[in-house]
Amino acid sequence: MRSYTSSVQTPVRVQPVAAPDQPQVTPALKTLYRGFEDEFLVPLWTEIGDLMPTHPRPGATPHVWRWDRLRRLAAQAGELVPVGRGGERRAIALANPSMGGRPFATPTLWAAIQYLMPGEDAPEHRHTQHAFRFVVEGQEVWTVVDGDPVPMRRGDFLPQAGWNWHAHHNATDEPMAWIDGLDIPLQYAIESQFFEFGRSEISEAERGTPDRSRSERLWAHPGLRPVAGLTSGRGSPLLAYKWKHTDRALSDQLALEGEGYQATVEPGHAAVRYTNPVTGGDVLPTIRAEMHRVARGSETAPTRDTGSSVYQVFDGSGTVSVGEHTWSVSRGDLFVVPSWQEFSARSEASASDSDSGALDLFRFSDAPVFEALGLHRHDAEDAVR
Repeated sequence: MRSYTSSVQTPVRVQPVAAPDQPQVTPALKTLYRGFEDEFLVPLWTEIGDLMPTHPRPGATPHVWRWDRLRRLAAQAGELVPVGRGGERRAIALANPSMGGRPFATPTLWAAIQYLMPGEDAPEHRHTQHAFRFVVEGQEVWTVVDGDPVPMRRGDFLPQAGWNWHAHHNATDEPMAWIDGLDIPLQYAIESQFFEFGRSEISEAERGTPDRSRSERLWAHPGLRPVAGLTSGRGSPLLAYKWKHTDRALSDQLALEGEGYQATVEPGHAAVRYTNPVTGGDVLPTIRAEMHRVARGSETAPTRDTGSSVYQVFDGSGTVSVGEHTWSVSRGDLFVVPSWQEFSARSEASASDSDSGALDLFRFSDAPVFEALGLHRHDAEDAVR
């Protein structure tokens, strides 16, 4: 048998292991494995337990970020970091403790707090990453998407498909913070991302403060869509989903449940999904967004899903369990549910900490990606136990 002597530096390491399911460790086997290393080859039989595990082994871990701390640090950044080129949006990303210091909440999802000082404009840019903004507090900042000023207020969800020009401006004398969600980690992993700077300043017309954007005037009529102007774009043409509609939908579900009708996910748990008015599908190709309301004293059944999620407490307080972790949470707190980790929530909200008297949870996930690839799997309580 040929003896392999390596003359190249290779990162491949193939180690013989004395185990029932592995070949017998002999000098010949060691020589074979050195040959694999020299040719940048890895035999599947030494890696199958890692490459094909019996269930997902998430790279992210459950973690919670406290809103009061995030808000305080963002305010300090507002005083120290310019919002123009270089500061570029003054976005502060959540870094999952298990992601090696990368600014990734999960292997597929980015979440950040963005902070805009009074009178500031965030300069225009565009990117292939699909994005949204969700407002947990404040109002009177406008995001300008392809020239359309869109108001942002508490509870509003604002999706934006990739490669649309966008800027922001704060028309008030108060700072404002919100969260951004993007698929940056996914596009980073599959090497598909593009980015382009736009104008440093938007026009006076774009700095207007309309109560409704053009996209809302055209698309925000429940159950109706225009016959003219249909779009085949990558995401929803509706650029703002108003809290007043979301709130009423959730309240009506719980009210109908109280009247004896089947209208909720489970007892005391109302939920809605933000959808594209053209297709009825998800608002973005790679991100699903939902709002959940858990009535006081109710607890959701444990569930687990392939793919990961980020939650923000919009209102109220309660206890959430993710895998082996349990936290008390309140308004603004964010937490991560990694792939195939069991999740449940119990509402401890009341009129003192919630406008609705319930625990309201905003959730975004990578479910559209998993569904498109035929990899989505959901287990409710019976399957989890």
